Order: sequence, then structure tokens, then C-alpha cells
Amino acid sequence: MKKDITTKKDIKLLVDSFYDKVRPDPVIGHFFSRVVAVDWEKHLPVMYSFWENVLFHKGSYSGNPMVQHQALHQKNKMTTEHFKRWLHLFNETVNDLFEGDNAEIIKQRALSIATVMQIKIIHAS
Repeated sequence: MKKDITTKKDIKLLVDSFYDKVRPDPVIGHFFSRVVAVDWEKHLPVMYSFWENVLFHKGSYSGNPMVQHQALHQKNKMTTEHFKRWLHLFNETVNDLFEGDNAEIIKQRALSIATVMQIKIIHAS
């Protein structure tokens, strides 16, 4: 039986494993390499804080992901297919590593985030 997501260390494992899948992905990987040259040393700690806040309400994240994704959309249009692929890889990563209430909660919150971003980015343009 896999363990549930209970610590920041678990969040770090999830985020690192997720981006290990995202970077080479043929559908969305280019957003992180060719569209924007991501500085992974800066980006990953922000993502750890973001997901820790999403799941544990720690308040350690400060930023506006919507603004950053809207700017990304201006450089390279995002589609529903991109959001579906992101969500698939995220859920797959959670399922590979964890099970339990928090694992289910983080997948639901990822779905909510992806849905709101699609509405505000794709359907608003």
C-alpha cells in the first residue's frame, strides 16, 4: 500500500516526479523549454510552496499563476488538449506515488485549477 501525501517532502517528491514527466512530454514539454526557458532552480521551490498551500493551506506561496499562464498563452496559444495532458500527467504522477484522502484532494484541486485556467485563458481570449 502506498502512503498518502502528508508532508512537504511528499509534495517535493510529487512535484519533482511530475516535472520529470512534463519536461520530455511531446504535448506540453515545449512550454517549459522552447516557449519559456524555465529556471528550474527557481521554479521548483515555487511549485513546492504552491502545492503545499493548495493541499495544506500553509500560506507559504505568494504569486499569481493566472497572470503568468496568460502571458504564456500570449507567446504560444494553449489549448484544451494541453490542459488535459497536464492534468493526465499530474494525476498519473499522484497515482504512481501516493494513495489516500490527500492524494484524492490534490487531484481534485488540480482539476479545479486546470478548469478555471481554461475558462479564463482559452475561453476568454
